Amino acid sequence: MKPEKALNLMDLPLPLPLPPDHQEHKWMLRALCRKRAPEVFFPSDGVGVERARKVCAECPVKDECLEYALTYRIDHGVWGGASERERRRILRARRLAAARR
Repeated sequence: MKPEKALNLMDLPLPLPLPPDHQEHKWMLRALCRKRAPEVFFPSDGVGVERARKVCAECPVKDECLEYALTYRIDHGVWGGASERERRRILRARRLAAARR
C-alpha cells in the first residue's frame, strides 16, 4: 500500500481573480484617499505604509476598499489599510478556512 501524500494547502487551486472592473463605485466617491496624492498609497517603504494606514484608519469605506482589493487580487499599494503582504495573508487564511469546510 502506497503512503498517502500529505495535503499541501498551497497546492489547492485558487479561483481565478476577477479582472478589475475599472468602474467607479459609489463607495469610492466617499474614500478619503481621493483627497491625497496616489503615491501616498503606493509607498516604497514601511514608513510610507504606516502613513497610508493612518488615512485608511479614518476612512468610512475602509472595509469596501479592502474587499475590492481582495476580490480583484490587487497586488500593489495599501488598500483598506492592508499592505500587499497583509492582503496575501488574508487570502491565504480564507483559502485555508474554505479548505476545512
